[in-house]
Amino acid sequence: MRQDWSVPVDKLSLTSVIPVWVAAALGAVLILVFVPSGQQLLWMPVTLAAATLVTFCIQLGVARKEGLVNRVMASMGGCVAILAIATAISAVAALA
Repeated sequence: MRQDWSVPVDKLSLTSVIPVWVAAALGAVLILVFVPSGQQLLWMPVTLAAATLVTFCIQLGVARKEGLVNRVMASMGGCVAILAIATAISAVAALA
């Protein structure tokens, strides 16, 4: 018996996921622009922690409990991917 792990987009409720991605991207851009290159890696985890708090605040505001784990997973997975890209950009910029 095979289990289907796919999640329909209507159950994912991207309106509660995308704002967290935008906040993580904004934090990453602010770090890359304003923080000196030697300290950028220190601020990436702070941005991830802030995105985690924003994720849970938004999810507390959503009136649906169905799909909570999927929405949190999508929010945090996107944040980790965004911050990984920002970390790679920071590393390449430090080498140049």
